[in-house]
Amino acid sequence: MKKKRTFKEWIKSRDGQQVLVMFAFMVVPLLLLFVFTYLPFGKMFSFSFYNMKYIGDRKFVGLKNYIKVFQRDDCFDALKLSLYYMLGSIVQLSLALYLATILSFKVKGGNIFKGFMFFPFLINGIAIGFIFKFFYTRGFVFDTVLQWCGFNLEDLPYWLKDQRINNFSLVGTSVWRYFGQNMVLFIGAIMSVDSELYEAAMLDGANRFQQFKYIIVPSIKTIITLNVILSITGSLSAFEPPYVITSGANGTGTYFVVMHEIAHTQQKVGLASAMAIILLLIIFVVTIFQKLFFKYVFKNSEDEDPRAEIRRQRAIKRSIKRQQRLSAAGGK
Repeated sequence: MKKKRTFKEWIKSRDGQQVLVMFAFMVVPLLLLFVFTYLPFGKMFSFSFYNMKYIGDRKFVGLKNYIKVFQRDDCFDALKLSLYYMLGSIVQLSLALYLATILSFKVKGGNIFKGFMFFPFLINGIAIGFIFKFFYTRGFVFDTVLQWCGFNLEDLPYWLKDQRINNFSLVGTSVWRYFGQNMVLFIGAIMSVDSELYEAAMLDGANRFQQFKYIIVPSIKTIITLNVILSITGSLSAFEPPYVITSGANGTGTYFVVMHEIAHTQQKVGLASAMAIILLLIIFVVTIFQKLFFKYVFKNSEDEDPRAEIRRQRAIKRSIKRQQRLSAAGGK
């Protein structure tokens, strides 16, 4: 009869060590996630029901902070600015997908171009803000380049003051920074597509656009959905460009900039917490709508089994090769 091991013996055994390692790898991340994410979120949620500052007495006000958010014009005017960033995200994703499709095939200097396009994403957001603040300043880099192209400085607008275009200028900063990241993600997804699908498509006479439409897009639908969700979420929570470049002046204050002003300047912590919760709910709802939209868009592609298509195209190629061999044998 096998002797029953004590707990100390079991811990020292191979089985015990495996369980201990798995437990440590599971508990430590969960503990860090709870301490630095869920616990602060719970505190912020509780703050949203109080009229309070960072230091001082707290007064319970229930849902009044949430009602105030819907009553304040500056909060919803700031949310409207997210539409500029959403429009920019569409341009950003379209450009990233177009360049990723080209660079996923053999192109001279493609690796260098990828590096140049991805480099802005590695730069700190605050540094990018200072770069573009200098770039858009009247008479500086952008205006100088346009004057080289024949434009008169007096005819050029103030890129950061003119409310007709200043938000477009800030959106351009975000597009420049993030489209390289989207492009690299798209390239990785496209390069994982089975090359035999392209070969089979070419045998069927498909051109590049048809390959893109019927092979690339359905095959990378997961990455497309992920990038869209990240881009729309980032549009709703834009902060660094308007805060660093314009400090939210001249109608450029996004929701996060207004929330920062309310929380840290006006010291209305409860109201700012309510704004954060409402933004979280908006992002949650938008994410659900995005997933439902893409589920509908890719409904037909999800019903198809790519492996079955590969097997079908392989059978076609084998049939063609047999006919070629038979033709060659008949000629002899």
